[in-house]
Amino acid sequence: MIEIQIENLIKSFEVGKNVLDGLTFQIDQGERVGLLGRNGAGKSTFFKILTGEMDYDEGDIRVGQGRRLGLISQIPVYPDGFTVEDVLRSAFGRLHDLAQEMETLTAQMEAGESDEGILRRYGALSERFEAFGGYDTDVAVNKIASGLSIDTAMRTQLFEQLSGGEKTRVNLGRLILEDTDILLLDEPTNHLDLHATEWLEDYIAGFHGTVVAISHDRFFLDRIVTRVIEIADGQAEFYSGNYSFYAVEKERRFQERMKQYQKEQAKIDQLTRAADQLHLWAFMGNDALHKRAFSMEKRIERMRTTARPTKARKMDSRFQSLEFHGDEVLALKGLTKGFADKPLFSDVNLRMEGGERIALIGDNGTGKSTLIQMLMDMQYPDAGRIKLGPSVKAAYLPQIIHFDHPDWNLVENVMGAKRGISAQSARNRLAAYEFRGEDVFKPVEVLSGGEKSRLRLCMLMDDEINFLILDEPTNHLDIASREWMEEAVEGYDGALLFVSHDRYFVNRFATRIWELSDQTITDYPMGFAQYRQMKAIEVQQKHLQPSAVKEKTITLKTEKPRGNKAQMAAKRHLTNCERDIAKAELALEELDTAMADAACDYALLTALLAEKEQQELALEQLYQRWEELSAQAE
Repeated sequence: MIEIQIENLIKSFEVGKNVLDGLTFQIDQGERVGLLGRNGAGKSTFFKILTGEMDYDEGDIRVGQGRRLGLISQIPVYPDGFTVEDVLRSAFGRLHDLAQEMETLTAQMEAGESDEGILRRYGALSERFEAFGGYDTDVAVNKIASGLSIDTAMRTQLFEQLSGGEKTRVNLGRLILEDTDILLLDEPTNHLDLHATEWLEDYIAGFHGTVVAISHDRFFLDRIVTRVIEIADGQAEFYSGNYSFYAVEKERRFQERMKQYQKEQAKIDQLTRAADQLHLWAFMGNDALHKRAFSMEKRIERMRTTARPTKARKMDSRFQSLEFHGDEVLALKGLTKGFADKPLFSDVNLRMEGGERIALIGDNGTGKSTLIQMLMDMQYPDAGRIKLGPSVKAAYLPQIIHFDHPDWNLVENVMGAKRGISAQSARNRLAAYEFRGEDVFKPVEVLSGGEKSRLRLCMLMDDEINFLILDEPTNHLDIASREWMEEAVEGYDGALLFVSHDRYFVNRFATRIWELSDQTITDYPMGFAQYRQMKAIEVQQKHLQPSAVKEKTITLKTEKPRGNKAQMAAKRHLTNCERDIAKAELALEELDTAMADAACDYALLTALLAEKEQQELALEQLYQRWEELSAQAE
């Protein structure tokens, strides 16, 4: 059964530029669909059109009859004085109507009315009330609130006083309680911690309706979606699998299209040279050859069918690392912090050494960002002290980006951050971060969240640093920008401390976990995968009887020791070397293709052969470098 049918949907905000340009697809009942595309591709616009919040220019939209849509990005305005509990229970509107009618019928029967019609109506209403879970609303509300970390105190708060992230969580809870047929999730994990995100994934796994999710969280997409629809250039392309399948298949399709394009171009070049030769011979006295040349040129025109496939251009900047002298980057001694109504942590003693990559994780509201701000002297401890190494130079990317001069344009902000830089140099630097043309003259205040993060990184990466602090660095970034951020961090040699709920990011970089929970920070000297394994075992042991725990031996897979700082640095350089080898091997393959196409052109073939010899020499040097780094890493 078709749930959503979209045909030739067109939407534009400026004349001659369609955000959605003939979008066509269908989604069947029960499907789990991931809607992907770069920021600005039109994904959220499509959701707003689907729910009736926004009009469209052309096309046709059909939703299954009687099917109820629920969009998580919309946060309704509730009456003054509505608490979180009121918002959650507003999900039971239809149950409330049934209960009121049942109360009316009960009052009539108590007054002595004995009409059989009243009894039949009451019986029918009672069955519907029970089928809709009317007798278990308290259980449902408590279960949803617990899963989304909406505690008892928060449930008594006024909804209007919550933060944006808290409102999103409460609205998600209300949407789930409504028992919606079609869930539309627009970046649902942006304001959820790890616990709430994993709970949502488990809920969706058991959800009987249809799910369409816009998300840049690759772990989330891998766990919940079975089909991907990518919106690019206003149209849809389809992939029958989760995100990992999509990533591999997208690259395969690109390579296939590129080979087809190159094959066509080689044929066109061959025919063009032949037509030119025929014209030349015709001018030398054989006019009949003109006709053959013209015929060949018409054939060339008919062949121009495949456009050159393009890839999103990757940003190619890196953090500038400053050499670190000494072992200790950071020391926390007896650190205590709290607010009037909420203690955060107390008597924390931790130490961080050069080259370490530590992920600070924990539920929302436990004090992660507060600790980061204390490291940057933006807040101060109640007790204890924070000590940075004498040669430490830190750089900080906050979760919420602020600029001292939001009314300045991008060029002015870069020039203001780096004294002595020219306007042209500032524009060149911005171009490396995908800010080009007239975009560089926009006031910073009109940029999106992702664009502000990119601009701040542009200003950060120019500095030589040896201690990088990131607070939710991938928030508001699309997948392409997240991958670029990861490559930038991969090439950084200094110490790294970061807060993130992006499990892909944490898993890739953390060599050590600091878990902030129950007003303390627990140190796990291991990567994220082993940390998750240990936490799973802890949960399992809690559910076992004490006698069973004694009898059952649980083994934990151990990771190899991280080694000293030289080994850790070698491992990072090894990753960069492997990336360079892959690029060099790809360049050699492209040269082989070009040489095959130029088999009849001696001059071009000679030049390509010389270039190939240079590439092979460079690749041999990379292989030698790889062997040296492998030995150091081991």
